[in-house]
Amino acid sequence: MPGTSATAHHTVFDTLNGPSSKNRSGEQGAADADSAPRRRSFNEAAHKLPRAVPGGEPEPTRKPSVHDDEPVHAEHEIDVVAHASRAVLALGALGVVYGDIGTSPLYAEQVTFGFRATHPVTVTGVYGIVSLIFWSLTIVVSLKYAGFIMRAHNRGDGGIMALAALCRRNRVAHAATLVTLGIFGAALFFGDGMITPAISVLSAVSGLKVATSGLEHLIVPISLVILVALFVIQRRGTGTVGWLFGPVTLVWFISIAAIGMPEVLRHPGVLQALSPTWAAQFFIDHSTDAFLTLGGVVLCVTGAEALYADRGHFGPGPIRVAWIAVVWPAVMISYLGQAAWILDHRSAPLHAASFNPFFSVVPSWLRFPEVLLATAATVIASQAVISGSYTVARQAMQLGYLPRLRVVHTSEMEGQIYVPMVNWMLAGGVIVLVLLFRSSGGLANAYGVAVTGTFILNTILFLSVARALWHTPRWRLALLGGLFLTIEVAFFLANLAKLLHGAWLPLAAAIVTSIVMLTWQAGQVIVTRNRLKQEGDLGEFLDQLADLSPPIHRPPGTAIFLNASDETTPLALRSLVEHTHTLPERVLMVSIATNNVPHVLRERRFEVTRAGRGRCQVTLVSIRNGYRDTNSVPQLLELARKLGHLERNLDLEGASYFLSRITIGETDLPVLASWRKKLFLMMARNAASPVEHFGLPVERTVLMGSQVSL
Repeated sequence: MPGTSATAHHTVFDTLNGPSSKNRSGEQGAADADSAPRRRSFNEAAHKLPRAVPGGEPEPTRKPSVHDDEPVHAEHEIDVVAHASRAVLALGALGVVYGDIGTSPLYAEQVTFGFRATHPVTVTGVYGIVSLIFWSLTIVVSLKYAGFIMRAHNRGDGGIMALAALCRRNRVAHAATLVTLGIFGAALFFGDGMITPAISVLSAVSGLKVATSGLEHLIVPISLVILVALFVIQRRGTGTVGWLFGPVTLVWFISIAAIGMPEVLRHPGVLQALSPTWAAQFFIDHSTDAFLTLGGVVLCVTGAEALYADRGHFGPGPIRVAWIAVVWPAVMISYLGQAAWILDHRSAPLHAASFNPFFSVVPSWLRFPEVLLATAATVIASQAVISGSYTVARQAMQLGYLPRLRVVHTSEMEGQIYVPMVNWMLAGGVIVLVLLFRSSGGLANAYGVAVTGTFILNTILFLSVARALWHTPRWRLALLGGLFLTIEVAFFLANLAKLLHGAWLPLAAAIVTSIVMLTWQAGQVIVTRNRLKQEGDLGEFLDQLADLSPPIHRPPGTAIFLNASDETTPLALRSLVEHTHTLPERVLMVSIATNNVPHVLRERRFEVTRAGRGRCQVTLVSIRNGYRDTNSVPQLLELARKLGHLERNLDLEGASYFLSRITIGETDLPVLASWRKKLFLMMARNAASPVEHFGLPVERTVLMGSQVSL
């Protein structure tokens, strides 16, 4: 091959994620997603099922095709259906959804009152800050996420990747640009995944210096031990302790409300701060300095994205109930209590390292227990962000924006996965951040850009989806977008002022991650196109075999070939025939299409046809999966046999699996910049084993080599 200078090895399934072919994935767990529900605990995800229609069965408006990416009526109506009461699911949502936003009182006011506009401490300044916090929570969390954006879902799933998938599947105007924005938003989420554990745990442990100054030097070492232990135990999953997350977080919210309430009762005038006039007066008095304080105020809404990202786990109802009934009141009482304490201690040096309004409000006899409870709450909050990073990475893999990474299912529970590479990359980033900044106040300078950037991108994608799917009038979208974007852009610009003080870190991480994801997707498209040319038409290949004289030998046994589509010839099949001059008696060609939906209904999963003529016939098995479905080809074939799509006597237990192991050769063709080719080849070399990825039996899997150019 001319111009070849580097090679990388990966199987044919590495190249199936471009727009020229369907994405590959499978999941047994979701295979039975529409079967009878099993008993579920409150920290488990509810299944996504179609809403009931007359007669009890969904009625598609047209006959579905396994390769059809357009939703039929029944699937379009899929949403989360709870298998527990709303109160029970709301308790589970407290631990999974609200850990981050619920622990923000630990540091939000501490950081905000370090800005110049808050010095000296005045009633107007204190009330103004609390007013900004209250209305930020009201507009960003209550109105935008809980009220509006929660309505936009992709078969029950939320999050920025779900919005991007909706734009791509429904061919929204400027879909390519919107999907790219979605990818950048997902990349920002990884930056958040590094900062949140660091700032949360440091904030909790820093309560030690309020309890006793003699332990101040241990804050960083203790925080590092907790964080390292958190990442080490990720491979064991949270199934055994996950049931504790909701109750522990509920105790946390009760405690912060109970601690803040006495201060509010002693100074009931602080309730005036809920009026927006105090926020307006604060800006009038301090102008530019007041604007810069938004870089601290934004910390109160950190974790708001989790309301939407975890929509598919609990459904919108329980998430809203938990927010309105527990989280919102508790955090606001804590913020009001801290504000009242600050007014009582306005002579205290707010910029001093010892300034900590949250733990200062706590009675001295309760400080050590509250530090322990805060640490537990921040670990739970960190766990939610880390698990979310695994989910985003897996969705990106299955939508074709990341190479195949090793994914470990840590329990039978839906969504409980562990991605080692993502885990240790996050762990390394967290450790560096703790050692570099050494305090929550320092880390606050790095925080905000990733969060507010994700807010803005979510709003843009939501407005596009609302216009394209719901035909919402433009004037309504203009009002809504104007309100949300004004606040979010203000937050973003205020945080850009901290760019040289650490805010560049998550922004740089997001840019690098986006480049990686877009480069992988572009390389996949090129390699897939070139591979399909080499494979050639399947019908022509089988006709040639049927016309051979003497006839090709058909030894007994079952061979299963994994392929990009049912129209081209697997390179492994060509190699087998060429080198052995045989074709096994039973041949199954399996193609798995992953569409831009989390799960696919059972009745739409399989399509089985026959190809070839005479003695050279093969069975084509097309499987349609969602992007949250895991990959187990043997289990999927067993399910197809169980449902009657394959013969009952088909020997799947003794079948051999054949994969095409492709060598990618770098050429001088200007299809990609040279540095992007090298990046793609490096990622391809480090992709996870296809045998493990697709759950294939090692002792019955054969890899056959081929070469494709890039």
